[in-house]
Amino acid sequence: MTLSIRNQLSATVISVTAGEVMATVDVRLVSGRELTAAVTMDAVRELGLAEGSAVRALIKSTEVALATGPVAGLSIRNRIPGTVSELVIGGAMAGVKVIVDDGVLTAAITADAAQELGLRIGSPVVALLKATEVSLATIG
Repeated sequence: MTLSIRNQLSATVISVTAGEVMATVDVRLVSGRELTAAVTMDAVRELGLAEGSAVRALIKSTEVALATGPVAGLSIRNRIPGTVSELVIGGAMAGVKVIVDDGVLTAAITADAAQELGLRIGSPVVALLKATEVSLATIG
């Protein structure tokens, strides 16, 4: 299956914390960095997610927020440092590619935000990914 989701990171499930309707699934990326995904219990069962499962973490570019430094007092679980490698600013939106330890993340943010953050190629940033916006797909 081919997907339009640009951000696809290979990972291994390290834990599943089940709830009544939702679960948090912690995964380890190839780099060793950990991410948390919040998925339905139906998805956990249907995908057979368990410790050791090989998965891809999928994040739409519109769900990647960027910060230019550490952010305190924020509920977003996943924070991945990186460096801007490409920046295309249009009339309304900007496409930002960020090199991270596990490859490249693409963020679609407003042009105003890109300008207010002073983003340039080479700028250090932190990609912020809400756990509820990280989807998982099994490999194989």
